[in-house]
Amino acid sequence: MPLLIVLCCIIGLVLLISWGKINPFLSFLIIAILTGLLLKMPVEKITGSLQKGMGDTLGSLAIIVSLGAMLGKLVAETGAAQKIASVMMNISGMKNIQWALAFTGFIVGIPLFYPVAFVLMIPLIFSVVYKYKLPAVYVGLPMLASLSVTHGFLPPHPAPSALVLMFHANMGTTLLYGICIAIPAIVIAGPLYSSTLKNISSSSLQTFQSKELSADKLPSAFSSFSIALLPILLIATASLLPIIFHDKTIISICQFVSEPSVLMLIALITATCTIGFQSGRSIKELMVDYAESVKDIALILLIFGGAGAFKQILADSGVSNEVAIALQGLHLQPLILAWLIAAIIRVCVGSSTVAGITTAGIILPMMNQPGINPSLMVLSIGAGSLMFSHVNDIGFWMFKEYFNLSVKDTIRSWSIMETIVSVIGLIGVLILSLFV
Repeated sequence: MPLLIVLCCIIGLVLLISWGKINPFLSFLIIAILTGLLLKMPVEKITGSLQKGMGDTLGSLAIIVSLGAMLGKLVAETGAAQKIASVMMNISGMKNIQWALAFTGFIVGIPLFYPVAFVLMIPLIFSVVYKYKLPAVYVGLPMLASLSVTHGFLPPHPAPSALVLMFHANMGTTLLYGICIAIPAIVIAGPLYSSTLKNISSSSLQTFQSKELSADKLPSAFSSFSIALLPILLIATASLLPIIFHDKTIISICQFVSEPSVLMLIALITATCTIGFQSGRSIKELMVDYAESVKDIALILLIFGGAGAFKQILADSGVSNEVAIALQGLHLQPLILAWLIAAIIRVCVGSSTVAGITTAGIILPMMNQPGINPSLMVLSIGAGSLMFSHVNDIGFWMFKEYFNLSVKDTIRSWSIMETIVSVIGLIGVLILSLFV
């Protein structure tokens, strides 16, 4: 019965947004409250879950999304995005631009958390889109497939790292196996699948659109790439220095700098003082640009908060635990069972991290059985936790709102891409299990 209620509420959410034309933020609040009532949660707990879900989501996203929008605006307005697009196209060529972006996404996605990497890479994607008049989904999906795969499969991301510790798996071995599985998943779900989506029309946020500048007014290639990739360089440096120097002060500074909100702020200040002023803009003009960029993403932040509130209602109602208990009675190969439990919890709850951690707690007693490779179990659960992202997942709404798509086209592109990644991941795990 609880699963039926969740299914009906998700369908109701889709209908409110697509057929009823109700603002997604309001739709989320309405459906979240209705879901809590139907699942017989105490009224006072419903309001608490709404506040916690919105607070947790916006607390982690509001700063980095806002700073990311400002940085994206600056990169677009100064011509840095135009320069980056030109250089990338010269190196890869028009035919290989998807592969170049997929490779970039994979490199960027390993050290950066998904929301941070998503926000950072969006200006780069749309710089290529506007410069060469290419379909946005066709160009952007390969890079985002890479980011999603690294988020779900590879340490040091939160869920895979937590699973490695829970199952006492080897971090290096898990990373090596994960890369072997990640490559085919990215290739199939990214460049190959997105080639079938050229007819999906998309117009991005005004923030990432800028007028064409003449070549002599563009910043240098070094400046453009340095500023766009500065957050990545900062986090890479902050990760390496503690390994080289064991001084406590250095370690503390690196931990502080590697916080997403701090490194985004450092990147924005650096960009303002370099390409911002070099473009001839005054501090007043730059602040106007930044204010305009935040206006563009204000409603998006509310939608993310609404998605977080709905996710929290589903988590606090105990639906994920009921799903897991119901599936424990199935007599399946442990790797397949773990993937299935994670996949169903993911579809019901929306959070890949919740799906992964919940599944790990259920599967843990099985790890004493002979023949179960802990690294492969981590990857199997990771693959399942990426299954069919839809309206109860914040990632779904990030993709939809940034690419300005309908719910139907978002499901057709983003949701199917995530499903392909999940299934290919399971197949990869099962193939590896034959040899290790």
